[in-house]
This record gives sequence, C-alpha cells and structure tokens, in this order.
Amino acid sequence: MLEVVILGTGNVASHLFKAFSEKENIDVIQVYNHNKESLKSFSNLTNTTTNIQQLKKADFYFIAIKDDVIPEIARQLSKYKGIILHTSGAVGIDMLKHTANYGVFYPLQSFSRNTTIDFTEIPICIEANSAENLEKIKTLALTISKDVREVNSEQRKALHVAAVFVNNFSNHLYAIGAEICNEHAVDFSILKPLISETASKIQTLSPYEAQTGPALRNDHKTIETHLAILSNKHKNLYREITQSIQDLHGKEL
Repeated sequence: MLEVVILGTGNVASHLFKAFSEKENIDVIQVYNHNKESLKSFSNLTNTTTNIQQLKKADFYFIAIKDDVIPEIARQLSKYKGIILHTSGAVGIDMLKHTANYGVFYPLQSFSRNTTIDFTEIPICIEANSAENLEKIKTLALTISKDVREVNSEQRKALHVAAVFVNNFSNHLYAIGAEICNEHAVDFSILKPLISETASKIQTLSPYEAQTGPALRNDHKTIETHLAILSNKHKNLYREITQSIQDLHGKEL
C-alpha cells in the first residue's frame, strides 16, 4: 500500500485526491491546508491538519498549491524521507532541492472542481532527482494514468506555455465569441458544433493543416467587414491574430 499526503485543497489537489482514493493500493492518509475552513470537504474522508509540522509519515507528499509558495513549503518538508512532489507545470524541479527525495508529478490537464475527469486519459509528466525515485514516481503515476512521460523542467515549462495557448487563450476567445453573440442577440450555443469540429480535426490533422478562415485566404473584404462589426476593445486582438495567422502561413495583408 502506497501512502500519500496531499498539501493543498484546490482543483488539482481535489482531483488527485479522488483519483488516488479510488485505487485499492493507494491510501491518502492526510490532507494539509493552513486554512481550516478549506479542509471541511476532506474531514470525513481522511485525516486533515492545518499544522505542516504534524504531517504523517508517507511515501509521497504532493505539494498542490500556488506556484509562488512551493519553495517555502518545500523547505518545511526537508525532514521527511518520502518523495516530495510538486504538481506545477511552470516551476522547476530545483525548487525542491532542499529535500532529500523529490520530483515532479504534473498532470497536463485543466482542472475545475465540479467537473468529472477520466484520469486514465491525462498525460502525467514526471521528473525526479534520481533514477530510483523516478521509477517510484512512475509506478505511482501508472496507477491512475495510462500516459506517463518523463519530461524535464525546461520541456515542462514549454509545455505549460503551449497549454496556456491551446486551453486558457482559446477559452478566452470563446468568451469573446459569446460576448459578440450577446451583443447581436445570437445564441452562443449555435457555435458549439463548430468548436467541437475544430477540436476534433486536430486528432487527424496538424493545427497548421487544419487552419481555415479569411486570414488564411487573405480575404481583405471579409476582414474589413469583421473589423467594422467589432467593438473597439476587440479590433486590435482581431488584427493581431489575423496577422499572426498570415505570418505563419506566409500571407501578406
């Protein structure tokens, strides 16, 4: 039985807790957070604590908290012999160097607390300070996911930036699309099949090959029509993305 302590109660921590708790060979023996109120949803499921000096002995300690406090938390875990892991895409492994055994366990996915996610489909990027620890982390990761990859800190940071573009930025563009629809009394749901098809196409085509639209066609008339419809706050973004598409595909405005 592998014993796990989770530090944090946010979206990543909550999904990890659920994924581990569903496995017979993994026991989440404790959840830590400095805020007692945030531990309420875990208090009937496992041991909880607000005192980081009173963590239980475990095989793995997951730091699933804000990136900027990872180094500070890691320093307070230096006395523990289990493997200290952070779950961040943007923080290097060296932020854990004050501990004896450490690594990274980065699930490459967007987590929202009230959504159901099949963890077996989530790529988990792992890294460790030794070959022995890497194997232990890999064994743990394969318990909940069928896609586990060794990725170093620089690669993981690049992946995190790429993920921001394909997830956070694309979702923001959905929000702008919804705003434009609302401004013109059109139901945003009419765009959902298009969104699904766009995501589906890149399963068989590269994003470069899947590109369509007036920017690719160098359709000046349509571009000008769009700019005339858009509010001022969206015009510059439209122009910049149009230019970026044309730069990538060798077109000229």
